[in-house]
Amino acid sequence: MRSVFLWAFLLAGFTSFAQKQQDFHSWAATPPMGWNSWDCYGPTVTEAEVKANADYMSSHLKQYGWQYIVVDIRWYVGNDKSHGYNEKNPDYNIDEYGRFQPAINRFPSAANGQGFKPLADYIHSKGLKFGIHIMRGVPVIAVNKKLPVKGTNVTAADIYSEANQCKWLHDMYTVVPGKTGSQEYYNSLFELYASWGLDFIKIDDLSAPIYFKEEIEMIRKAIARTGRQIVLSTSPGETPLAQGEHVQQHANMWRTVDDFWDNWPHLKDHFEVFDRWNKWRTTGAWPDGDMLPLGRIGIRAERGEPRMSAFTRDEQYTLMTLWCIFRSPLMFGGNLPDNDNFTLSLITNKRVLQVLNNSSNNKPLFNEEEKAAWIADIPGKSGKYLAVFNKADKEPAPVAVDLNALGLKGKCTVTDLWTGKVVGKFTGSFAPQVNPHGAGLYQITQ
Repeated sequence: MRSVFLWAFLLAGFTSFAQKQQDFHSWAATPPMGWNSWDCYGPTVTEAEVKANADYMSSHLKQYGWQYIVVDIRWYVGNDKSHGYNEKNPDYNIDEYGRFQPAINRFPSAANGQGFKPLADYIHSKGLKFGIHIMRGVPVIAVNKKLPVKGTNVTAADIYSEANQCKWLHDMYTVVPGKTGSQEYYNSLFELYASWGLDFIKIDDLSAPIYFKEEIEMIRKAIARTGRQIVLSTSPGETPLAQGEHVQQHANMWRTVDDFWDNWPHLKDHFEVFDRWNKWRTTGAWPDGDMLPLGRIGIRAERGEPRMSAFTRDEQYTLMTLWCIFRSPLMFGGNLPDNDNFTLSLITNKRVLQVLNNSSNNKPLFNEEEKAAWIADIPGKSGKYLAVFNKADKEPAPVAVDLNALGLKGKCTVTDLWTGKVVGKFTGSFAPQVNPHGAGLYQITQ
């Protein structure tokens, strides 16, 4: 009888842990919407710049569902640079357990061992959520110094491998799964991040060109162990489609492309990418088309000089329409305080954001060389959301859709979601004229 009780106890514990592992999907019930520092500040963003973007989001965007403020790469380096990384003489900030700390010259509130907690507290006071970027693995400097792994008798030098080191940034070594201290190292990282009040983590060099399955599982366990709801974003590149089921079960969002910048070929590629990834989207697990290179970008970034997005206005409508009908996370890349009225209008259209946050059965209707269309159901209604795209380079063209084939028989009312105006009533077909590189987004009801 005693063994039966013991077995029941162990089974209950395992069930509880399994439930915790799955509950994380509810932490991102709709695609996450936020700001990320990479497109405008690369690895050099400062505390003042982060706060300025948080202030803007709180005042102008929070009411539309925008909530995350994310500090991107190398916040732990005091002397990094734009257009690449300083790997010659980086000024690392690291604690006694081999965990990077914010560079105090860039983040003054991190002084006296406070880490990112004061900045997180500030962002939380604005009704927003705080996130950071990290690289997969254990710091090379921690290995070289043989810094201890918190809560163990081993050091960083006992859990690392030089195999599969990141090709484009050499701050980290691989953590070897199964080694004593490997899971504990990730546990100690997320204990620290939870103590700071972290809500979002973007982890780089995790999913492409190599998909580090066991390391992703270690991270998932470490997050669950904290008891804090930390949304997990994996990066970079196109996650292997063969790992679609695994990443869906372990991450809240995952990258589907390499870094996305403000040029039409990059944007056009997303029609095929989103077609491939569409079946893997589910509530709380979102394929990620990468950040939105909109507004003022390139201030101290990896690519280009300071500029307003090089996308034309039609291309910007295409970008927002495609991301919303596909239900990709929206992470704005520009410096928010520099937004012009047009940029602000793109990201605060309630009708368009309703498609992002409250649509279902989203799927491509067709994807041709010069034209494409997507449809989605409107929960609780018999109508459809319809997105149409003209991928051609030169002339406006009609993009025809057979309404009967969508089950919309009889007279239908079509509303332009970008303008809010009723376009008219249509029977049998609808063929809006669309500018080259442009898009239309509509609600069709009967």
